Amino acid sequence: MNNSIIRGRTLTFRRRPYSVNDTESYNFIEDGALLVTNGIISKLDSFSNIIAEAPKDITIYDHRPHLLVPGFIDTHLHFPQMQIVSSYASNLLEWLNTYTFVEEQKYKDYFHGENMAKHFFNTLIMHGTTTAATFCTTHPESVEAFFKESHRRNMLMIGGKVMMDQNAPTELLDTPKSGYDDTKRLINKWHNVGRQYYAISPRFAITSTPEQLEMTNTLINEHPSCYLQTHLSENKDEIALAKKIHPNFKDYTGIYEHYNLLGPNSLFGHCIHLSEREIKVMSETKSVAVFCPTSNLFLGSGLFDFQKFFKTKPPVRIAIGTDIGGGTSYSMLKTMDEAYKISQLQNQRFSPVESLYQITLGNALALSLENKIGTLEAKSDADITVLNARATPTMQLRMETVINIAEELFILQTMSDDRSVDQVYIKGIPSKNID
Repeated sequence: MNNSIIRGRTLTFRRRPYSVNDTESYNFIEDGALLVTNGIISKLDSFSNIIAEAPKDITIYDHRPHLLVPGFIDTHLHFPQMQIVSSYASNLLEWLNTYTFVEEQKYKDYFHGENMAKHFFNTLIMHGTTTAATFCTTHPESVEAFFKESHRRNMLMIGGKVMMDQNAPTELLDTPKSGYDDTKRLINKWHNVGRQYYAISPRFAITSTPEQLEMTNTLINEHPSCYLQTHLSENKDEIALAKKIHPNFKDYTGIYEHYNLLGPNSLFGHCIHLSEREIKVMSETKSVAVFCPTSNLFLGSGLFDFQKFFKTKPPVRIAIGTDIGGGTSYSMLKTMDEAYKISQLQNQRFSPVESLYQITLGNALALSLENKIGTLEAKSDADITVLNARATPTMQLRMETVINIAEELFILQTMSDDRSVDQVYIKGIPSKNID
């Protein structure tokens, strides 16, 4: 049996905070510890209680005075877009045609994908992210490279081959049949292998014909435990084009609704410009709206309105993602910093405790993985991020005036970079800076 103790100031959530002062929503222990057994958290308690029952020769990782939190979860990004982050364009469609479709053609070469996968996972870990829902390219080779590297590192990852049979360069197009066949083969090879999960991934309605969307529905029916990920209502020009290409539907969401693509395992990136009807359908089907703040600001797509989604009964399930490479940071903390600013512009409040909740337990709930990740509670996988709020001189100076955990979280959100991630554990194994 492989046991260890990870010591530090522990913080984990029980539920979504109602306000910045909602201390009942989380469990914070000043001198806390996690007892980890074979990669699973077996106990969360004070260090004194944990050590009193532990074997004398147990390995102890002592991270005081740093903060131990669940590993961050990114619910929307693009593995093949690492090398086009911060590429100038005026809007989404120009950005796709100028950079994305050109870059993704490189991933037909498996060895290119294999090399980039190593960079990709190193970068996620460097920023404290231990789980992500990721688009690959239309090439099965890109999916193989993604899952092979993730499985090697024992990371819990969600990914899938993009399906795209129109309105893109010929070199990137599949067909309804080849998209179905390739996806089915990849599901059979990788879904539920180790910690890997498959996401059926039509890029968006603009690049899929009705025949391909029908095939997507067939795949969902055949593999109901898989995820569905796509894009919805990111940009007004995109919405107009989607409705022009698929003219027989009430709205953009109605396209996916018609093909029965909505549901509890369905992740819809962006969802900025949804009508009241579309929000109601998202609520009724328990679909997930994925907010990607840095990408929305960078591409000028619009401001995501949290309150619209929360007012619906029941509230629409919401997740947060970086949307690399339209997004400009791999850091979930910086992503929440931009989410805070977008909320401020709309006279809405998004507290620092709610931010940390969202990128841990909140995103785990959106993925229906709260029994595995997103908390430090017993029986959870020991995916842990260690945060140092004094990582830079300016942060250290600011921390001299901090009086509570909420203020510390806000400093981490607004002032940190990858230097604030002191260590990352994947299933209880220290992983930062390990190839």
